[in-house]
Amino acid sequence: MMDSDSTAARVARSSEPEANEVSDVYIREQLEKRRQELSAAVSSATSTVPAAYLMNLLSDVDSALQRLDDGTYGICTECHDSVEKERLLADPLVRLCLDHLTSDEQRALERDLELASSVQRGLLPQTDLQHGDWRVHYQYKPAGMVSGDYCDLIRSANGEGGLVFLLGDVSGKGVAASLLMTHLHAMFRSLTEVGLPLDRLLEMANSVFCRSTTAGQYATLICGRAGREGEIEIGSAGHLAALVIGKDGVRQVNSTGVPLGMFATSRYTIQNVCLERGDSLLLYTDGISEAVNSTGVEYGAARLSNIASEKHGHVPRELAAACMNDVQTYSDGTKQRDDQTLMVVHRAHSVEISLDN
Repeated sequence: MMDSDSTAARVARSSEPEANEVSDVYIREQLEKRRQELSAAVSSATSTVPAAYLMNLLSDVDSALQRLDDGTYGICTECHDSVEKERLLADPLVRLCLDHLTSDEQRALERDLELASSVQRGLLPQTDLQHGDWRVHYQYKPAGMVSGDYCDLIRSANGEGGLVFLLGDVSGKGVAASLLMTHLHAMFRSLTEVGLPLDRLLEMANSVFCRSTTAGQYATLICGRAGREGEIEIGSAGHLAALVIGKDGVRQVNSTGVPLGMFATSRYTIQNVCLERGDSLLLYTDGISEAVNSTGVEYGAARLSNIASEKHGHVPRELAAACMNDVQTYSDGTKQRDDQTLMVVHRAHSVEISLDN
């Protein structure tokens, strides 16, 4: 039976309470910084912003700081449930949970989601990519308007070097998660151009991510580089194991470090695999393995492995479709709880097999 979870991923989830406590420290620092800026603007004779507006903002900041002191910060003033953590990180003055926003606030949030969704989809790579003997296809299925899943394909500028492929899952939901996804996209696109070894690429990305995100934000991720003769390097930051689909069955590639954003000095090890012609590498996010049926039982990595093993040699679009269709059939009648992304990196035959054969 295949293990559907990695040790580092479990560590990441078990560390969330500590991360949330650190986030309160971060929020206090941000509020105090805002208070200093507002106080300076209020006392400035050259400020063009209406004084009444600045004073109202200053009062809101003072109120938020008081709520931090008395332990009521992050509690909805209407229903007394917790306000969504991601919204507090984005706007530390928020006082209402999503269920109690006014109609105007709801419409503004919907506009933000639509814009974020448009931006996010514009950053996705082409669904089908060919690079030398490599064929890549991915399927991307958000649970809502925006997604916290991340995938990208980056090939060398001259077309003769390796193909870098990435798939990951950022912490949180909604717009905050989608912004983290766009941050990863920009960061890896920039760092890949430097030509670093894969372990250094992950270490540098982790360092930048740690220093440019708020406390408690992290991402699990697989980063790989496919060479010209079937060789693939794979590094993982706390993500689910990649699956190699060969003619003799399916095996896991367990090269796991801690998620990006947890520790600035994290180090990552690299595994090397070689794909024969017709073999594929399958990457997926936990929205697939943790999809549930009507009785609440999770889909699991073992079932995904079994489906994939039956499609050895098939083109990546058909392999991916078979896997996603099986997940959909399994979870039919239940609401999709998490984003689902699956990527197939395939070394082509001289003549490809089709499901219709």
